[in-house]
Amino acid sequence: MTTEVRVLRQSEWNAWYDTLLRAFGGLPETAEERELWDSLTEYDRCLGAWEGDSCVGTAGAFRFRLTVPGGAAVPTAGVTMVGVAATHRRRGVLTSLMRRQLEDVRSWGEPLAALTASEPVIYGRFGYGIGTLHLSAEIDTVRVGLSVPSGTDDVRLRYADPAAVLDACEAVYARRVPGRPGMPERGPGWERFALLDPERNRDGASALQCVVAERDEEVVGYARFRVKPEWDAAGPKGTVVLVDLEALDPAAHAALWRFLFDIDLTSRLVARGRPMDEAWQHWVSDIRRCAPRVRDSLHVRLVDVGGALQARTYQAPVDVVFDVEDAFCPWNEGRWRLTGDAKGAACERTDDAPDLALSVRELGAAYLGGVSLVSLAAAGRVREVRRGALAEASAAFLSPVAPWLPHGF
Repeated sequence: MTTEVRVLRQSEWNAWYDTLLRAFGGLPETAEERELWDSLTEYDRCLGAWEGDSCVGTAGAFRFRLTVPGGAAVPTAGVTMVGVAATHRRRGVLTSLMRRQLEDVRSWGEPLAALTASEPVIYGRFGYGIGTLHLSAEIDTVRVGLSVPSGTDDVRLRYADPAAVLDACEAVYARRVPGRPGMPERGPGWERFALLDPERNRDGASALQCVVAERDEEVVGYARFRVKPEWDAAGPKGTVVLVDLEALDPAAHAALWRFLFDIDLTSRLVARGRPMDEAWQHWVSDIRRCAPRVRDSLHVRLVDVGGALQARTYQAPVDVVFDVEDAFCPWNEGRWRLTGDAKGAACERTDDAPDLALSVRELGAAYLGGVSLVSLAAAGRVREVRRGALAEASAAFLSPVAPWLPHGF
């Protein structure tokens, strides 16, 4: 039968979503989870692959604004809910969905697309590069100490109902967004995502708990976490599982981390998906006993090379001509001259001789400033045509703050 790719109708959402869940193993979701994802779904930005009345593939795109170097919030398609029925693998369904989706994103005037990958091998062939990494740790809080900055003792901490302080926490998050590339502005409804707490995700730990950090009666930070009690013959050895933490200054940040280290009856702190440059790494007495691990996070795709490159700023003055390869989105193919500095940028098509040659995948990897063009060149992914152009462009692209995606979507 012929497979048809078309925009999702609201009446088809349940069948479409069931196809997605089955593609990810078929575990049931709570009514609260399902209702939340239904409410967040933008039907006119979702695609289904249909064979007759059967949905055999899914793909969606949330409407985000993503922070880029320089602090601008750039319209971005948050690619999500991508799945293909196991009965229809290797038939080009995913390729058809990705091609149609990128054409749609271009028509919406959004220069970027971004996603988190269930398997990182999947999306490179569609032009996505790994633009952010994140850090996880399992810290032995009995044997690892913290050396915190001055002012930490002046921060007041208190337990709070996560829902009751949600608005205050969201205000802290919103203030943090412009300062770190890769962070999305949270639109209406996304605040509920932070409180989603299905029991099947707890792995024996408590329901979601929250502590807020205050100074002069203003919330300046928060931590959401769970505690998993455990005992053996020697006594308690519980685990604190950090879910989310944001703070507006070093003292508030340190007060929250010290609190997590000192919770009674625990000896381990598990923190997943944290920024690569987060300050706790400089406070701990023994980084080896924190067992740090690195993993890919946000995969970035330039849908409009010119629009994307001129939407951010650059650490150093740059004037470079890129020869861009993009077979999947041919409108990006060719030469682009980027000129810019810390104040702004312009990027236009040109017939001038190229300085650097690369694919759109490498531009996506370097775009948020966490991956250097020099490192990509060392891997054979970027070719220097004009001597000196690689070092100049690489220095300009880097961000002083590591890009980071704080949550999935």
